[in-house]
Amino acid sequence: MATESAHQLHVVMFPFPAFGHISPFIQLSNKLSFHGVRVSFFSIPDYISRIKTLLIPSPSIQIIPLQLPPDRHQHLNPIQTLDLIQPQIKTLLSNLKPNFVLFDFSQHWLPSLASEIGIKSLFFSMFSGIASAYITVPARLSNLLETPTVSDLKDPPLGFPESSSVRLKTFQAEDYLCMFKSFDGGPTVFNRVLTGWTGCSAIVIKSCEELDGCYLDYLKTQFQKPIFLTGPLVPEPPCGQLEDRWAKWLGQFPPKSVIFCSFGSETFLKDEQIRELSLGLELTGLPFFLVLNFPENVDGKAELERTIPKGFLERVKDRGVVHTGWVQQQLILAHSSVGCYLTHSGFSSLIEALANDCQLVLLPFKGDQFINAKLMSQDLKTGVEVNRKDEDGYFGKEDICEAVKTVMVDVDKEPGRSIRANQEKWNRFLVDNKIQDKFISDLVAELKSFSGQPFSTCTR
Repeated sequence: MATESAHQLHVVMFPFPAFGHISPFIQLSNKLSFHGVRVSFFSIPDYISRIKTLLIPSPSIQIIPLQLPPDRHQHLNPIQTLDLIQPQIKTLLSNLKPNFVLFDFSQHWLPSLASEIGIKSLFFSMFSGIASAYITVPARLSNLLETPTVSDLKDPPLGFPESSSVRLKTFQAEDYLCMFKSFDGGPTVFNRVLTGWTGCSAIVIKSCEELDGCYLDYLKTQFQKPIFLTGPLVPEPPCGQLEDRWAKWLGQFPPKSVIFCSFGSETFLKDEQIRELSLGLELTGLPFFLVLNFPENVDGKAELERTIPKGFLERVKDRGVVHTGWVQQQLILAHSSVGCYLTHSGFSSLIEALANDCQLVLLPFKGDQFINAKLMSQDLKTGVEVNRKDEDGYFGKEDICEAVKTVMVDVDKEPGRSIRANQEKWNRFLVDNKIQDKFISDLVAELKSFSGQPFSTCTR
């Protein structure tokens, strides 16, 4: 129900054009709309139809298409494309006159642009507090004359919470090096993020004190500006019904016995990883639903046939499904027979799994996934991470099997017993509607108060 104090609040959502970034902006838009906030959602044409299906029908939400350069597909990457439409963004914001514009990592120019027309800018980070605190803080470069090395990135930045045990393996630190490289002659991803964080009026983070409070405190000391929290943005219960073929297949197994294994639409496994993962699932002896995706320019079904171990599908035909392409993930996780989610550790997927009472087996592959997995397995002790070699990240079938059995078979032993107890605690926290709704009502109240402050006092 709309709160009276929020009726005049108007925010613009301006995510980076990739659906992993767009989705949290949609989730926040829906929750703000329930509290009477007016939302204008900027989108490139490619995503508008999909966004429409996920935004709640409401007179307080509008989608505003962005007009893009006609040659963008031939010459420009998404970051360059957004850089070129700054004049259009300035015109739109001047006409809309919102209280705030929430922007993403690539639009490092947005705070300066918004400031020129008297609009407060909010950097919306859909990443966990711990992931941002580990990589994108000024302290990460404070003691370096050059960009960091792999050795530098294996350790946290100066001043990082002493209570944290987070350390990266070599292959994980190597993955982060790309954030410090320029691929188009422009600013690096790290510089874009840091410029956005330091230049904005305030920061909004998709997290809460309960999940990673010490890392949020560290971010406050690093940036010395207001940080507002949305809470974990637990998704609303899914609409519609699960496809009959999947409902029928899942329905033949006991409650909480099936492993659902998926890595999102933008994570692609190597041949060796697919082989070891498949054999590891087989080795558990448990029923499983494995989703494997491939880049758009390849034939997914052909790749599946090529990479799956010979004879595997025949051996597991009574208890295993292997699928490529989109599936109704939220409805699958909510099915009574699904008890475990083997995941890439995207932050939204982790919240979704815990809210659906699934055990977590963590197999991160890139970016913030590595840090999220540390948060869940080390700080919160609410999941188990698959063991991998330090140098190259190799994992074998035994590593997959051992991680799954920890939370699905050896539940009367440690650490499985403690992990399950912690998982139950976080499940109760995430499904408590009063708690989750309070995160948004508090956010709206804070934004309402912040919007009334003089512009000069809230920008740096």
